[in-house]
Amino acid sequence: MSGHSHWSRIKRKKAVTDHRRGREFSKVARLIIMAARSGGGDPSMNLSLRYAMDKARSINMTNDAIDRAVKRGTGEGNTATYEDVIYEGYGQHGVAVFVEGLTDNRNRTAGEVRKIFEIAGGALGGPNCVAWMFHKKGIITVPAGAQTEDQMIELALEAGAEDVTPNPEGFEVTCAPASLEAVKKALADKGVTIGSAEHTMIPDTTVPLDAEQATKLMRLIENLEDNEDVQNVYANFDIPEEVMAQLSK
Repeated sequence: MSGHSHWSRIKRKKAVTDHRRGREFSKVARLIIMAARSGGGDPSMNLSLRYAMDKARSINMTNDAIDRAVKRGTGEGNTATYEDVIYEGYGQHGVAVFVEGLTDNRNRTAGEVRKIFEIAGGALGGPNCVAWMFHKKGIITVPAGAQTEDQMIELALEAGAEDVTPNPEGFEVTCAPASLEAVKKALADKGVTIGSAEHTMIPDTTVPLDAEQATKLMRLIENLEDNEDVQNVYANFDIPEEVMAQLSK
């Protein structure tokens, strides 16, 4: 899991530092629109909208842009109709890849995703061909700061978390999906600084990759993530931290 976890941290940094920023804004705006449409425009009453707005702020999306997306979701102004889509397949070396998206044209997106898999030497599969290898979890990132590892573990477990993993940037706190908001609030109430809080898909098993294999796989994942209709890409690879750090440069 180390490689996949490290890539998630790299993505959060890249989203606010490089040319992908505009595309990330567009993707998060879709999340906000969908959340507001399904649950209303009040984040205090709509947990999905609150998470989407938190994600928007984490990539420095302006409040005006967030408000516009909420209004589009609640029917103010013109908006496209988006639907959730899931694609499953395999990359090279048998790595399972699970893709979540939002699209206004299912056929277009399916064709584009299939082509990305094929160009990378992978293959798009059918429903549940890899979904069974993943399970949903809540992940809260805590930047390095006042807490030691032992203190962070104690605080997180008291808050209802399942596990704490240290990393060079701080800690990742894992919890049940339904407990994400409660654990986040409990930690914040104890003075813990929260970096981000989101739902993710964690693989049950991983496929170890060397530097050459990792380079090819990351090309597939980055090409998928560059597609405007793709929201999240999960894969069960394991790449050593030092190799992942080289690939991220």
